[in-house]
Amino acid sequence: MVVGWNEKVPARVVVDVNTQADFLLQTGACPVMNAAELVSAVRHVVAWTKWHGVPVVSSLNTHRLGEIDHDGQATYCIDGTPGQRKLVFTMMGTFIRVEGDNTLSIPMDLFNNFQQVIFRQRTRDLFANPKADHFLTQVPAHQFLIYGVAIETTVKALALGLLARRRSVTVVRDACGYWNCTEAELAIRQMTAKGARVMTVAQLLDHEPPRKFRSRYARHLHADGNGHRNGNGNGNGNGYRKNGGNGHNGRHGADES
Repeated sequence: MVVGWNEKVPARVVVDVNTQADFLLQTGACPVMNAAELVSAVRHVVAWTKWHGVPVVSSLNTHRLGEIDHDGQATYCIDGTPGQRKLVFTMMGTFIRVEGDNTLSIPMDLFNNFQQVIFRQRTRDLFANPKADHFLTQVPAHQFLIYGVAIETTVKALALGLLARRRSVTVVRDACGYWNCTEAELAIRQMTAKGARVMTVAQLLDHEPPRKFRSRYARHLHADGNGHRNGNGNGNGNGYRKNGGNGHNGRHGADES
């Protein structure tokens, strides 16, 4: 059974989809159409997540050098490049990267020690990663809040996959990037037709946190993300990398992969 953040079974999980430099920055290899306003929206959702201490599953789009995508174009988010890295403010205070090894072996108590679990995604469907599929299927939370890139591809596939697993899904539409407006609107209709709820960042913030906490909450919107505990230790043979258990704090640079 998956144990939640702070040793509680999570009632909800936030899924942070491919919030990486190549997609969210205008200087990236493949910025989404709404990149300029998207960064601000994502900051608000991340701050809300940190404020409430909600456990997070993050996907990291990743490709090998020289790989060609399905459209025959040069790829983005190449392994080891700055464009592949997550923007620093999207990293939680404690996190772990789960590396793939073609098995389902993954500790199911990661949320007991880490707020954020990061999986690599080499296709447009996060469920194509066996470990991510196993973890998301087993986590006992019934509510999933999704944001990131891109709503017409990965976000839609993730939402439909969770709905097929009988989970409650909410998509924060203005915190999702897109490359094609028409396809993005079609994706929203497809998700809502299957039972997903769609809301805006303003609606999310209007409901939580309570109004009396807004001023304190606002200070989190400009956090610089330094001082996170991280999972940069050596692999332990189980297909995941974790903090070495010494409790040291790690300092990130401009962004984190």
